[in-house]
Amino acid sequence: MPDRVPIMRMGEDLLITLQGDLDDLTVESIERGVTSEVARMRACGALIDISGLDVVDSFVAGALGRLVQMIRLLGAEAAVVGIRPAVAITLVQLGVSLPGVTTALNAEQGMTRLRHTRVNGNTGVRP
Repeated sequence: MPDRVPIMRMGEDLLITLQGDLDDLTVESIERGVTSEVARMRACGALIDISGLDVVDSFVAGALGRLVQMIRLLGAEAAVVGIRPAVAITLVQLGVSLPGVTTALNAEQGMTRLRHTRVNGNTGVRP
């Protein structure tokens, strides 16, 4: 995992790309880096793309849930995108749930959901 998490500005929103294996120190670094950028850029939303993660287990799922909460505490909306079918199956088999976390198949759908949430004040659940 690189020292800096790739973060791209897309209008009012940020696209955060997670890659590789996530260990405890990497997760802490991601949390600090992402929250700092959300605050610094005054982002309205953040898409967390996990399609580049090698493994998504209960530890990583919990870290994603915490990161979404942190972003929301900073006043931005958040969505997790890029969940592969095998990852979805594994998370369900492990009994991992991400309550309140908006998800989407890809960045385009995620961006649409973030904007819809801002406009309509929804929780990110499909209409």
